[in-house]
Amino acid sequence: MRHVTRLWAALIIALAIGGVAIVVATSTGGLSWFDNADGELATNQDGAPGQLAPDVAGGSDLESVPSGEPGVFDDYILFGQSAAFSGPANELGINMRLGIKAAFQEVNQRGGVNGRQLELKFMDDAYEPEAAITNTKQLIEDGIFALIGAVGTPTSRSATPVAAEEGIPYVAPFTGAAFLRDPEWQNIVNLRASYNQETEEMVERLTEDLGIERIAVMYQDDSYGRAGYSGATSALARRGMEPVSVGLYPRNTLAVKTGLLDLRKGNPEAVIIIGAYQPVAALISWARFIGMDPIFMTVSFVGSNALAEELVSMELRSAGTGVFVTQVVPFPRDTSLPIVQSYHRALSDFAPAAEPGFVSFEGYLAGRLAIAALERCGRDVTRTCFLDIIRNEEPFELDGFEMRYGLDDNQGSDAVFLTVIGRDGTYHPISTLLESER
Repeated sequence: MRHVTRLWAALIIALAIGGVAIVVATSTGGLSWFDNADGELATNQDGAPGQLAPDVAGGSDLESVPSGEPGVFDDYILFGQSAAFSGPANELGINMRLGIKAAFQEVNQRGGVNGRQLELKFMDDAYEPEAAITNTKQLIEDGIFALIGAVGTPTSRSATPVAAEEGIPYVAPFTGAAFLRDPEWQNIVNLRASYNQETEEMVERLTEDLGIERIAVMYQDDSYGRAGYSGATSALARRGMEPVSVGLYPRNTLAVKTGLLDLRKGNPEAVIIIGAYQPVAALISWARFIGMDPIFMTVSFVGSNALAEELVSMELRSAGTGVFVTQVVPFPRDTSLPIVQSYHRALSDFAPAAEPGFVSFEGYLAGRLAIAALERCGRDVTRTCFLDIIRNEEPFELDGFEMRYGLDDNQGSDAVFLTVIGRDGTYHPISTLLESER
């Protein structure tokens, strides 16, 4: 009873300060928050991962009459997202969400999809697998239509069985893990190229462009890191090579020094890094500090903009010069591309202060893919129709960016792009590693 009294007191206080936030009780007894007036994320009182209430982009009535299909109502469709909104990978979740919401608002302002607005309910898993399971179960209980924009391999590995058991579409996770590309997962819809494809591009460019033979691998010690490590070692093995040294570090930490010392033992000419932006920045800065100067390459999951900003914030802009990052979406500032023009308009309209970036662009593409599939389903939207349309129908052409699926292919794009951090601390698109400013 005392807990209930405190809860209602919090509710009264929140309402009394002018509606800046609305406090609600979750099914587990914790506190959750709607977005504040500025659209910023809010957490529960102790700042721990927790539920974030529905984000209503089009002003729809949450008491709308359901159609019979979970998450589908007379005038809106509810998507769910469990992603990292706190912790060392928080920029990835925040920017995936930003892009998805920009796409949803774009279609909502045109009247929605076949008369229905699209809404997003999101929860913070802090890049922790256990929280991802809890969040996924809660979102399903809350009646979402589909999950979209999950962040990470370990979180996806834990959440996908829960989603699959309930037949929930699992759309555009921000990970290139191979297990998600298994066609036996009938509910998974991948947007991006795999880590195997990214690391193959790295090894091909290192060996063919620069003739490098001594390649080391540094990876995060979890399913994400091991997925990237497997891709890198397989790419090397196809050329009769193996890593000259290997280092690793614990997930969700910056404890990279031991792994760095292991790398140094092999005297590598190049290091492939499979990690998140904060530990990757720490690794590069420490390597420069101890006099190591190999070529550093990392995969798209690093969060390219966040990595560059992290290096700049550490006053190590020069340390980032010449760092290569493979990307799985086109360059987000190349406005010669119609899809990039559309992304810029949607992003500017939704969040005028936001800068274009690779992660929010991927989120935007995820939102556009979901919209395109729903449009093809017509008014009678079901999860089965949504998944069948994606897997069995013609390619999706999003303003010139094509995604093609099939019965045995749940990955829409195979494209891998090369970028490098220049002396100005920003990314530049390149075709070969010879274009580096090192």
